Amino acid sequence: MGAEDLLWAGADAQARALLAGELSAPELLAAVLARIAAVQPAINAFRVVCAEQAGQAAAEAQRRLAAGERAPLLGVPVAVKDDADLAGCTTCGGADPGPRLPAERDSEVVRRLRAAGAVIVGKTHVPELTIWPFTESLHHGATRNPWALDRTPGGSSGGSAAAVAAGMVGLAHGSDGAGSIRIPSAWCGLVGLKPTRGLVPTEPMAHDWYRMVHIGPLARDVASAARFMDACAGDGHLAALAQPLSPLRIAVSRHSPPGTLPALRKGQRAAFEQAAALLSDAGHRVRELDPDVPVAAAGHAMARFLRGVRDTAHGVPAGSRLEPRTRGMARLGGLVPAAALRASLRAEPALARRVLAIFDEVDVVLQPGPSSPPSRVGAYAGAGALRTLGAAIVKVPFLPLWNVIGNPVLAAPVAVGPDGLPAGVQLVGPPGGERTLLRLALQLEQATGWSSRRPAGFCDDVTFPQ
Repeated sequence: MGAEDLLWAGADAQARALLAGELSAPELLAAVLARIAAVQPAINAFRVVCAEQAGQAAAEAQRRLAAGERAPLLGVPVAVKDDADLAGCTTCGGADPGPRLPAERDSEVVRRLRAAGAVIVGKTHVPELTIWPFTESLHHGATRNPWALDRTPGGSSGGSAAAVAAGMVGLAHGSDGAGSIRIPSAWCGLVGLKPTRGLVPTEPMAHDWYRMVHIGPLARDVASAARFMDACAGDGHLAALAQPLSPLRIAVSRHSPPGTLPALRKGQRAAFEQAAALLSDAGHRVRELDPDVPVAAAGHAMARFLRGVRDTAHGVPAGSRLEPRTRGMARLGGLVPAAALRASLRAEPALARRVLAIFDEVDVVLQPGPSSPPSRVGAYAGAGALRTLGAAIVKVPFLPLWNVIGNPVLAAPVAVGPDGLPAGVQLVGPPGGERTLLRLALQLEQATGWSSRRPAGFCDDVTFPQ
C-alpha cells in the first residue's frame, strides 16, 4: 500500500501495516505530520499539534512493536477532541484560552488510548463549550468540511471529523451529548459510535450534561472504530467483526419523535431508504416500527442540555471571555428550574423502560441521522442563542433521545447526496449492543464500498519524508 493510500485507509489498516513491519511508527507519524501541515490551513481541524510529544510516543511504540508487543493502536496516530485533558496542553473547549493552565494529567480516555499504543498527535477544534452542531468560534475560527469547504463538518466533534475526513489521521476521539459524534460523522462520511453510557469513562470531565455525554470514536471505517473500542472499553469489538452475523430483526423508524420537528431532506431520506433496502437484501428481517417515545422526552433532553451548558459556562476560569451567544445559552440554562432537572433524572428509568420495550421485538432500530445537510460556514454568525438553538434542533430530531436513556448508537455513511455531500443513518441497539452494531455497520460498509471514498480535492499524493 502506498503512502497516500495508507493515510486514507484508516487506523485499522495502519495498525496492521505497523504490525507487519511495512513501515515504522516514526515513519507513519512523519507522514501524518506532513499531511497535517499541508491540509490544516484549508481545514483548520487542529487547535494544537503536539509534534514533539507525538515523536516520543512513536519512538516508544516502535520499541514495543520491536519487542513483540501487541495492542489495538500500537503506533497509530490519533487525534483528541479539545474537551479531553491531554497532559501538558490546555483544554479550551472552544473558548478563549485566557488564564487556563496546561492539564497536569491525561483524562481517562486519553490514558487508555496511550496504554493501547496510540500516538496522540494533537487536539481538535470544537464550537465554544461544545454546544453547537457546527464548529466555529470567535477565538479559533471556522473548521471546514473536506467534502465542501464552504460547509461545516458539524459539531461538536467537528475538528475530529474534519481531521479524519481529510486524511490527516485515520481515527479520532469524540464526545456526544446530543449528537456531537453522530452529526459530524454523518456530514463528513465517517463511522461514528456513541457507546452505551459509561462504557468509555468521561473522567475527569466536570459536567456530563446530567448523564447525556458519551465518549467514542470517529473513524474512516468500522474496523478502526472497533479498535478504539478495544482500546477504551475492553477487548472483543474488533474480533466480533470476523464472526458471521445471523439475520437480525430490524425496526425501520422514519418518524421524528414526538415534540420534535420532522424535516428530513431529500438526500437524507434517500440514504435512509437505501440503507433499509440493503439490510433487507442482506437477509435481515426489516419492518417499520417506531419506539414508544412520550412527548415529554424532548423536554428531558432540553432541560439537561441547557442546564449542562449553564454549568459548563460557570466553570470557565475568570478572565476567559465567552461569546455573547454562549452567554445567552447559559442564561437560558439558568431558567431551567432545579425541580425540572430533578424530575427529569427521576423519570429516566421509566422513560428508558418505555422506549427500550421495542428491543423485545427487534434487535436494532434503523433511524435517519441529521435531518438535513450541513449548514454553510458562517450561516449563524452574529445570531443569538434562541435563533441558533432553534436551527440546531431542526437538524437533529432523531439524536438526543438516545443520550437521555444511554443506548449505543452508530452513525454509518451510506451515500453521497445530490448536493455532493455524504448522507447516512444511525443504527440503535440495546444497552451493551456495540458489537452487533459494528457487525451490522460492516455489512453496510461492504455493500456500499463507502470506506474507499475520498472527498474531492483532498486526494493529492503525500509521500513519506526521507
